Amino acid sequence: MYEFHDEFPQEPGLCYLNHAAVAPWPKRSAEAVRRFCEMNVTYGARDYPDWLKLEKTLRERLTRLLNAPSTSDIALVKNTSEALSFVAFGLDWRAGDQVIISDEEFPSNRIVWLALAAQGVEVIEVSLKGADPEGALLAAFTPRTRLLAISAVQFASGMRLDLPRLGQGCRQHGVLFCIDAIQQLGAQPFDVQAYDCDFAMADGHKWMLGPEGLGVFYCRRSVRPTLKLHEYGWHMLEHAGDYNRQDWQPAHSARRFECGSPNMLGAFALEASLSLLDEVGMDEVSKRLEERVKHLTDGIRQLPGATLHSPLSSERRAGIVNFSLAGWDNNALHQRLRDEQIVCIQRGRGVRLSPHFYTSEHIIEQTLARLTQATKG
Repeated sequence: MYEFHDEFPQEPGLCYLNHAAVAPWPKRSAEAVRRFCEMNVTYGARDYPDWLKLEKTLRERLTRLLNAPSTSDIALVKNTSEALSFVAFGLDWRAGDQVIISDEEFPSNRIVWLALAAQGVEVIEVSLKGADPEGALLAAFTPRTRLLAISAVQFASGMRLDLPRLGQGCRQHGVLFCIDAIQQLGAQPFDVQAYDCDFAMADGHKWMLGPEGLGVFYCRRSVRPTLKLHEYGWHMLEHAGDYNRQDWQPAHSARRFECGSPNMLGAFALEASLSLLDEVGMDEVSKRLEERVKHLTDGIRQLPGATLHSPLSSERRAGIVNFSLAGWDNNALHQRLRDEQIVCIQRGRGVRLSPHFYTSEHIIEQTLARLTQATKG
């Protein structure tokens, strides 16, 4: 096994448990950006054809990560919100259409649908608190339901949903299925074909260990033509590069959503980050992350006055551990942990910890030790 701990030479004493927000880059990604900068300084764009080869490799890595049928189903986008907007403002809505979401969604997967109110679209927020959250989501379908938009993993609690079941339910009811994959992609295996989804999107800066400003948008081939385009430019054309051509049409592939020049700097960084996940393998990444989450969860459960707000079952668990401590305001607890070099964040009902596959057992133990001290005042 590759010694991946060498990829993250973090400051001694730092306990980085915030991958569900913004992840550190692996060393190879910083090196890729350094090389890219030196090429620009020394040669300018002389080797642009080689840069395009790297971008092609990035698309191939993302296709494998999502298990998409083809690279033509993959668009490189600025972020999750942009991809969600492509869907929300691309569909031909009718007054009275309904969108089903949960009541725990991150604003990116809530505001974009609420913004459709002027078109007469109704947003139904379904509680996930019961014993069968998938059943509750599917039970909310009516003849007017057009789309289910759900996060694969809820950003605050870390609850992971049964995506194959939701995909099957959507197909049975003729409902479009849109997955905000940002809290699963790069942390656990993800499979757009097994989920039978129409759309999936994620930023690269969380579990994929890449930079902000570059993400992925999967769009099922059969539904691509149904999305009205709102951005146009040279790059999204079927015959991009034929600058003298007078007739034009959008690319048949998902490149139709990429209107202009690519984020080549981000592509160098993200491709390098994904190469690490490829080397380790997503099954191994998921296994190691599960071990670290269980270690944290078991340790926190033993603390006096601790309350876990994340699922305990392995089927529901992802990379997020959310908890609170009796006698502590969440803001104050978060600040204390930050002061003690535990990088985490406050979300939902408590403080959120999110390790990754490379997080050392020493970091977990050090965090639990500091939490133990917090329970003593």
